[in-house]
Amino acid sequence: MDRIIDTSLRSWLPVESTSDFPMQNIPFGIFRAGAGSPHAATRIGNTVIDLFALAEHGFLDGLGINPGIFNFKYLNPLFELGKKSCRTLRKQLVQIFEEKNTVARDRISSANDVLFNASVVQMLLPVKIGDYTDFYSSLEHATNVGIMFRDPANALLPNWKHLPVGYHGRSSSIVVSGTAIHRPKGQIKPANSDNPVFSPTRELDFELEIAFITSSKTALGSSVSTNEAEDHIIGLLLFNDLSARDIQRWEYVPLGPFLAKNFGSVVSPWVVTLDALEPFRVQGPVQEPEVLPYLKFNGNHNFDIDLDVLIQPEGQPETPVCHSNYKFMYWNMAQQLAHQTVNGCNINVGDLYASGTVSGPAPGSFGSMLEIAWKGTKPVNMPDGTERSFIQDHDTIIMRGHCEKPGLRIGFGEVSTKILPAL
Repeated sequence: MDRIIDTSLRSWLPVESTSDFPMQNIPFGIFRAGAGSPHAATRIGNTVIDLFALAEHGFLDGLGINPGIFNFKYLNPLFELGKKSCRTLRKQLVQIFEEKNTVARDRISSANDVLFNASVVQMLLPVKIGDYTDFYSSLEHATNVGIMFRDPANALLPNWKHLPVGYHGRSSSIVVSGTAIHRPKGQIKPANSDNPVFSPTRELDFELEIAFITSSKTALGSSVSTNEAEDHIIGLLLFNDLSARDIQRWEYVPLGPFLAKNFGSVVSPWVVTLDALEPFRVQGPVQEPEVLPYLKFNGNHNFDIDLDVLIQPEGQPETPVCHSNYKFMYWNMAQQLAHQTVNGCNINVGDLYASGTVSGPAPGSFGSMLEIAWKGTKPVNMPDGTERSFIQDHDTIIMRGHCEKPGLRIGFGEVSTKILPAL
């Protein structure tokens, strides 16, 4: 067993049994302490570890990594070193913080610039996102939407089971967890009107998604095979792809989402590496009909990640509205990246690729309010007596995700955003 995922591994830092961030995780993020500069970090338990300060104290000597890489506002320079270097760094961090390393414990504990409580730091957007692709890869979600808006007997469009459907989104409006989003405005065509009106969206929705980040670049004209895809993927994030359903319904034909999708998407701050998720690989759904050769793959590229969505009205407790799992995805990340590049499209370090809404087979596992409330016909009750068919102003949307098996839990933390009234 790789030492870093040894379930017996323990840290000299305190880690609760329910923590998303045990020694076996070692994610990467960007944080700021007070008025200080942004630095690269990792996290163990509730402790955020400043990698730049750690390097300045000499703990990362011998890795061949310039400490200046950690003194940067994004993780792109670190990820550009490649997965092998990031893997070596994670192993070094395990050695430093392993419970038996009392020398490192005493030296680091006496310093005042390495360890920070997670509750007192500001987490920032972890990567500079150059390009963003949003896929549509959940069979259950695509079927549900097709039933609601098209012929239930032909819910899926003819191409859906032959390729991972996706569109290029707007990277500039992707923000980190904790950032509030204003309700968007646009054209809406009421059901009883022949003409559209201009209005704030009346059907603001979340989409529960997982996103992956690329850590290498390819040349224009080249392609990445399914067998090579994960060599280019450093890790995963939680992703809330906010959507304005009424704006989307009017605008999406013929070229797809535009104003309904580009007003704000929210990511969790910690990039959880594929290495940390290795014990949680599972087989994906059977794909029928048989896919074309470039989409065939070996091994398991789905991951058993439990996902939860909660809505918190202002001044009220959180209310669970969804419990789903990433393992349900019909198209996996290797196929998504292979399809993205099969035409010669190049990729860059820090590109973000979202899964599309993660919905499971049961109503409780649907990954959007559109499905949960079934187009407004089955509203969800809140503790204050109100109902939700879609998201209201001052609601906070919270998403959490983790993997778990006996003796091991790897999590993502959470991604949250509060919806403010339209400007």
